[in-house]
Amino acid sequence: MSRFLPENFDASKPIALIAGQGQYPILLAQRARTAGIDLRLIELGGETPTELVNDFKPEQRATVKVGQVGKLLKELKNLDAGYAVMVGQVTPGKLFRGLHPDLKAIRMLAGLDRKNAETIFGAIGEEIENAGVHLLDARVFMDEDLADEGVMVKGKDKIDPQHLEHGIEIARENARLDVGQGVVVSRGTVLAIEAFEGTNAMIERAGSFGAKNCLFVKLGKPEQDTRFDVPVFGLHTLQAMTKAGIGTAALQRGSVLLLDKPKLLSEAKKLRIGIRGF
Repeated sequence: MSRFLPENFDASKPIALIAGQGQYPILLAQRARTAGIDLRLIELGGETPTELVNDFKPEQRATVKVGQVGKLLKELKNLDAGYAVMVGQVTPGKLFRGLHPDLKAIRMLAGLDRKNAETIFGAIGEEIENAGVHLLDARVFMDEDLADEGVMVKGKDKIDPQHLEHGIEIARENARLDVGQGVVVSRGTVLAIEAFEGTNAMIERAGSFGAKNCLFVKLGKPEQDTRFDVPVFGLHTLQAMTKAGIGTAALQRGSVLLLDKPKLLSEAKKLRIGIRGF
């Protein structure tokens, strides 16, 4: 079904999809159901796509606010989930405002020396595991959407191999420092690095310089916890590149997910945006 499932996976146990924003959770739900998985939904208030919520019967879903860790654990039990998978973006600003921590979350946050997306979601993951629910790799059932090595779409711009290596080097260092997972470079010059604002805002900023032969590079972090943090390249990012005048994307093979890959590559070809894996 998926190489990202654990060896002892029990297909008779329901999987709870803890769904954030975007197409990612919608696609994963479709793939899991095609594989015959009994799926449940944890809706994150104000984040989960309405069309996904409506695709589940009331008895197959529950709603929690971002930060309600105790309620999340309770609802996983109520839904009889043996496994859970966390996919889709949660509004970054909710880590600082709009968070609704319950007592369980307050105790959990108090035990963290550093509070960022990785430590917070990692702590939530451990709470889920401690409750007897196995938290799956977020790439599960998405095998076919991973970036391949080499040219996936030939674009209009020609990128010098040295400039490609420079972009990859900068992106790797940025990821190692846990700043972000994407960068935009132009012929050896770093135009922008991704931080808290996210990929598309970074691309918009890079495009404001009007540089030529721009290259967007995205990859995974060293020792990335793929239970809740997977680099994604989707249609919105492709559109952002078009608007910013960035003609090529280099994506780490086997690490970056191209959401709805056939459709995305077809659109990139129409837009003459090059996509390659490294």
